Amino acid sequence: MTAIDGGIDRAGLVAVVGTGTMGQGIAQVALAAGHPVRLYDAAPGRASRAADAIADRLGRLVARERLTAPDRDAALGRLTPVADLADLAEAELVVEAILEELDAKQQLFTALESVVSDGCLLATNTSSLSVTAVAGALRRPGRLLGLHFFNPAPLMPLVEVVRGAATDETAADRAHATVAAWGKTPVRCADTPGFIVNRIARPFYAEAFRAYEERVADPATLDAVLRESGGFRMGPFELTDLIGQDVNEAVTRSVWEALFHDPKFTPSLAQRQLVASGRHGRKTGHGWYDHAEGVGRPAPHTAEPCEPPGKVALHGDLGPAQGLVGLLEEAGIPVTREPVGAHLALPDGTRLSLADGTTATGDPFAASVRFDLALDYRTATRVALAASTAAPEESLRSAIGLFQALGKEVSVVQDVPGMVVARTVAMLVDFAEDAVARGVASPEDIDTAMLTGVNYPRGPLAWGRALGARWVRDTLRNLHHACPTGRYAPSQALIRRAAANERLL
Repeated sequence: MTAIDGGIDRAGLVAVVGTGTMGQGIAQVALAAGHPVRLYDAAPGRASRAADAIADRLGRLVARERLTAPDRDAALGRLTPVADLADLAEAELVVEAILEELDAKQQLFTALESVVSDGCLLATNTSSLSVTAVAGALRRPGRLLGLHFFNPAPLMPLVEVVRGAATDETAADRAHATVAAWGKTPVRCADTPGFIVNRIARPFYAEAFRAYEERVADPATLDAVLRESGGFRMGPFELTDLIGQDVNEAVTRSVWEALFHDPKFTPSLAQRQLVASGRHGRKTGHGWYDHAEGVGRPAPHTAEPCEPPGKVALHGDLGPAQGLVGLLEEAGIPVTREPVGAHLALPDGTRLSLADGTTATGDPFAASVRFDLALDYRTATRVALAASTAAPEESLRSAIGLFQALGKEVSVVQDVPGMVVARTVAMLVDFAEDAVARGVASPEDIDTAMLTGVNYPRGPLAWGRALGARWVRDTLRNLHHACPTGRYAPSQALIRRAAANERLL
């Protein structure tokens, strides 16, 4: 068997079993890398129809001048649909993309073992099943691993290279090198529920859905706050409508069940009811939003224009929100300074402080308004505020005007611990720290996976460094005190990180 830098040589035959959307996409990726590719599907005629679909997609690339006609013709000349599993005997790599059923995958790979050579790599594209369990029925489980592509495979750069408990290190290395040679971004991870992305991304959805269940705000407002303040490309409600509510909920439930109902991964009742009602998102015409033709997206709640205060007092520093001070001064709002505290004071004494896992109403010192975390307060276009029950209406209006003077839209939400962005980001950072400590993946691969797999604005570990482990830990401790179910209890990894940072101060 020939190889380049440890991977499968370009002349090596790649076989793809399962010819749905994902199987077709993986086949297209292998073709683009120069491999001969054989397509197999147990359903008669499906492999040929898949080959025709790939030809159509390559033709559209030619029409858009993203592929030359000779390159398309050469790729199609290397593509062969086959009707018999025995036709895959010469494959150096077989990638499986059939239905997500353990028995079906085990039966397929058991059959493949009697067909392919002993040196052939076997890979499953599973997103929810254990790679170790898939390999468990094999005579030589060491050559089976996970290659988890993201949809659409030709466009998404990330591939999770998943090493099962029995996977040989050399097999994982060859697969990693092959994926890299295909122009993808491979990351290594252990065989744990959800791998990297589907494990660490859970709070992005779960915290927004929980905020909706708590009536913090409507979906459009929660989406807008996470996009325009948190920096995420899409909000969780619009994103799960695109993914499919049934698909997203199934992944959440699978990870939760695989982790023995860990409260940190608890699924959303509101999403479960949405799925049960048949409102699966764009594909059914209705999810969190109505996607019927001609129906517009509801607008987020945005406060009316208000007058800013004539001045504010800075008490101590604002931690992750310290950048606001410069923005206030640039906007011409005088800032006086007091040595003690971690808040801004409005002229009437109302405290304006960053969300920290407590509520504004719980502030024992004064009327209070919380403002939510932002990825970057200079570039953020929206900020969420929540007022205590003791805060006068005029004080809230003054706080609104303050942020409007900085050029921000303002959404007023219900006063709950952690607000929206702060609790979401704190949980993402904690999940990432915990994953590193448990050996799921390296810190570098975790941040790479979240940046390239789900387009996060910042890797969660890098985000944690920017915020400070102490702020993340204390925010989660406050959330845990308010909701002592274990959902928000900071991981031991995060606690250790914060303690180590404190010793360096």
